[in-house]
Amino acid sequence: MVAVAEQDRAVIIVGGGIEGLSIARALAARGVGPVTLLERAHLASGMTSKSSGVVRCHYGVESLAAMAWRSVGILEDLGMAAGFRQVGYVVGVGEQNTVALKANVATQQALGIEVELIDHGKAAELWPHAKLDDFAGFAYEPRGGYGDGYQTAQSFASQAKDLGAELRRKTAVESLVHSAGEITGVALADGSVIRAPKVVVAAGMHSSALMQPLGIAVPLRAQLAPIFLVDPGQRTGAIPVLSDLVSLQYVRPDGAGSLLMGGSDHNNPTWVDPDRYPTGPTWAHMSDALSKFEYRFPKLTGASVVSSYTGYYDVTPDYNPVISATPIAGLYLAAGFSGHGYKISPAVGELMADLICCGESQYPGIDHKDFQLQRFVEKRPLLSPHPYVGAGEMR
Repeated sequence: MVAVAEQDRAVIIVGGGIEGLSIARALAARGVGPVTLLERAHLASGMTSKSSGVVRCHYGVESLAAMAWRSVGILEDLGMAAGFRQVGYVVGVGEQNTVALKANVATQQALGIEVELIDHGKAAELWPHAKLDDFAGFAYEPRGGYGDGYQTAQSFASQAKDLGAELRRKTAVESLVHSAGEITGVALADGSVIRAPKVVVAAGMHSSALMQPLGIAVPLRAQLAPIFLVDPGQRTGAIPVLSDLVSLQYVRPDGAGSLLMGGSDHNNPTWVDPDRYPTGPTWAHMSDALSKFEYRFPKLTGASVVSSYTGYYDVTPDYNPVISATPIAGLYLAAGFSGHGYKISPAVGELMADLICCGESQYPGIDHKDFQLQRFVEKRPLLSPHPYVGAGEMR
């Protein structure tokens, strides 16, 4: 087949998940154009649609906390268009992690994040159904909560289109086209070529395969993430998201009366093939989740699991994302979100737009160098200065 070159674009974005759509929205909002986003299937049809959607700013890495805080305001503006429910967020830790909790909250407060340390009495008011005596400390974010990954991505898509971006579905990218160390466009599976001096790869786990022929190693692995939907068996009333860093689980409301539960233990992950992973949890996953839930919520005696599913995290070695330029001029990467993707997605678009338009972050508290791809080769992983014992990977 003879390749046909299409009209030049200013920026091509490969990948129509929540990060790619956020980037398209941010670039179009700055008047960059024409911007074309290419998605091999349907918009937000991958892991975006399986996100548990927790919204929190509780990070020890300052740049991540600042990105999450910036994103809260944007999610608030989207409101129910993003499925955002501002129910609050509580994190509880054991005795060995109280020093880290206080240090992390101090860092967050210095960034202007609305967060406070609370005592057992306040925690019991927020979560009256939970066993709390083995927690030694709590932090509370009243502006936290949860949203819907698919709805948020579609909101980004609608805004990007209204601002002039082109969003193409069922358009698979076969390879990246480059010459003399510079990106020149992308080659599609149908043999055609679209030219652009800037290309952003935001294709999740498939980002590695696109980068590898250019000699760029992207260290990603797919970690299975089972999710359980629970009927609590009784009315729970208004409750916040609970992040339990003692038994290593998180629980949030899910619509009218249900709960969503996931795991926070990443010490022995299940690695999977992203194209052939199990669609449901194993009995071992189910048994572990149920035992944790029953331990933490002994008052919910009539609770039952009504459904479950699995997704996966695209995980980097330090469990933090890559939002970065690459050694190929004009080629950028946004991948490896390691479970942080939903809560920082609005700021991801803005940071990538900063990199493309200005070469560096323009937002206070967000250091773009933290997210550079080269940190893995240079052996400078992005780690919290105050990690939680037993639960440090996603903090």
